[in-house]
Order: sequence, then C-alpha cells, then structure tokens
Amino acid sequence: MAEIVSEAWQKYLKQLQLHPLRTKAITAGVLVGCSDAIAQKISGVKKLQLRRLFLMMLYGFAYSGPFGHFLHKLMDKIFKGKKGNDTVAKKVLLEQCTTSPWNNLFFMMYYGLVVEGRPWGLVKSKVRKDYPSVQLTAWKFWPIVGWVNYQYMPLQLRVLFHSFVASCW
Repeated sequence: MAEIVSEAWQKYLKQLQLHPLRTKAITAGVLVGCSDAIAQKISGVKKLQLRRLFLMMLYGFAYSGPFGHFLHKLMDKIFKGKKGNDTVAKKVLLEQCTTSPWNNLFFMMYYGLVVEGRPWGLVKSKVRKDYPSVQLTAWKFWPIVGWVNYQYMPLQLRVLFHSFVASCW
C-alpha cells in the first residue's frame, strides 16, 4: 500500500513540475468537491446535490487554485531571497490584509449568486450582515495556516496545503 501511495505522490509531484497551474487548479477543484460532499452529508442531505457539488468544484478549479498559484509566485517575487521569521510574518500580514478579505467577499458572492442562485439584493444584504463576522473569524484561524505555509511548505506545495486546510475548514 505504501508503495502505491509513494508512486502516486511522485506522479503528482511530476505533474506539479510539468504543469503547475493545471495541477493546482485540478487539486483545488477536487479538494473543494470532497469538502462539499462531506459538508452535504454532515448536514443531513439524503441525496448528494450534484449541481452544487459541480459549482463548488468549478470555484476551486477556476478560481482558488489559479489564484493561489499566482499569489504564491507573486509573494516569492516580492520577498525574493528573503528568509526568516520577519519575512514570513510580512507575507502572512500582507496576505491577511489583502487577499483574505477579497477571497471571503468573493466566495460569499459566488456562493449566493451562483451556487444558491439568489438575487443580487438578497446576496448583498447577506454579505453586509455576515461578512464582518466571517472575516474576523478568518483572521483568528488563517494567519496560523499562512505561517505554516510560508515557513515550512515549498512553493509548489503551498496551494495543495492551503486547499487541504480549506477543505477541512
């Protein structure tokens, strides 16, 4: 069994080298899909809502995977050659002050408008009502994830790590 897992991991790493954007997009899509399927089951859904599952996978594939790919490349360019705790702290702070608020807002709008199919007025009022608490909650959890990601994960594995934690979140 360990041999099969090891071989699959090596193939995955090779795909990350050969096709990094595509591999990260597919990875994010699959993990969002798994997360949504589990969430649906936990919520007591008798039959899996395939449309919702597909739209969540689309979000991971078309947005969160590519966004993470380019974000981490940009962070490495901004902080090129810099290492250490100060640099990691600056990366986490920059990410939490810029992309975290944007990603939470974008997800709330996508989920309301696309996944749930609600009208703009309802989505806008839900975002106004819930966004502050969503963002404050994110700031209590995601800086720790960001720290681990920037401190310990190689560049090519950061989207995988973030997507995995997000699927558990």
